[in-house]
Amino acid sequence: MSIPKLPLLLAALTLSGAFATIAVDVEARERTRSRTAGNVDGVRSAAVNASGSGANGSYARGRQWQADGQGNASGSSGGTVDGVNGGSASRQGGFYRNADGSAGRQGSASATGPNGGSASTSGGVTRDANGNVVGGRSTTATGQNGNSYDGSTTVSDGNVTHTGTCTNAAGEVIPCRGD
Repeated sequence: MSIPKLPLLLAALTLSGAFATIAVDVEARERTRSRTAGNVDGVRSAAVNASGSGANGSYARGRQWQADGQGNASGSSGGTVDGVNGGSASRQGGFYRNADGSAGRQGSASATGPNGGSASTSGGVTRDANGNVVGGRSTTATGQNGNSYDGSTTVSDGNVTHTGTCTNAAGEVIPCRGD
């Protein structure tokens, strides 16, 4: 028994569709939005938050950043969406950049379908002041039938390594790709 590619594709589509819903609030009956900006002692900052709800569900999203004018900056963003049929998704991320050239980014996302399928991913990447890059990402997906995928990807010194395992509902390892 092999796990078909379709459930993983559906999980990816669920995530992307949920995030599209976060970005588009045309159907929302009730909406709120706030913006703030500041400049204190040379540190500039800004934030935007929005939320809405309506016949198709609800959403909330926000982002913020700050920079000190010396080459250091950081920020974060996140969002959630809840559908009326029980599906939901969320994501968050953050970044930083330092004056010495070091930088990093991290993020995660998850989605749950109304019929029991779910997917999640998290990871990050950093670059030091000398340009060395290391990072990794972990991903899991479970179909409503109980088949699942668990994988990770790492990068270090220009080398990329990926591992992944698929299991059926009984926990037995199965091929990740159908023949």
